[in-house]
Amino acid sequence: MTHHETAASFRWANASRITDQLFIGGDLDSRRLTKALRQLDELDAVGITDILDVRIEWGDQNLVAEAKPHLRYHWLGVDDAGQEMPDEWFEAGTGLITEALGHGGRVLVHCHMGINRGPSMGFAGMLALGWDPIQALDRIRARRPIAYIAYAEDALDWWLRKSGASMTDRHAAQAGIRRWRHDNHLDVREAIRKVRTSEAA
Repeated sequence: MTHHETAASFRWANASRITDQLFIGGDLDSRRLTKALRQLDELDAVGITDILDVRIEWGDQNLVAEAKPHLRYHWLGVDDAGQEMPDEWFEAGTGLITEALGHGGRVLVHCHMGINRGPSMGFAGMLALGWDPIQALDRIRARRPIAYIAYAEDALDWWLRKSGASMTDRHAAQAGIRRWRHDNHLDVREAIRKVRTSEAA
């Protein structure tokens, strides 16, 4: 096996490998440049070719351009306020993901903590790649236990409408997510606490 295939965890980067080509995570350290550079080194070492940043509150375009100019950085910022995510956001993000992966790239999708926005866009990308919704949610949670994936419902409804699914199928799919959430409860406050503890380290 190659180094890329065996690198499943990181010492510095806040990222989780979901598939061989798709990673989901949180942002670079905005307070300590040395740590941010170490995080970028780790991401580069596992073959990340594209970074899709979905935070509205910050961006790392200049840092990535200076430290790793060969990495493609894409900014698609949205708020994380429990709002309904627009179709255009999923269209743009999944388009970037599928294009990069289609050329053999590896994509990191990230938000601030890697709990809601990043995992939700990663989930949308998996749907566009042909994953079953529940299997995709299971994989994300297994590989990134702090992922709540708050906008999974929006992602799924966008994908089903795009795919021409009937209203009956859309309702059934949303019921499946409700069952999944019930069976896979996550305390978001505890997840946030874990991230903040690791950030302080």
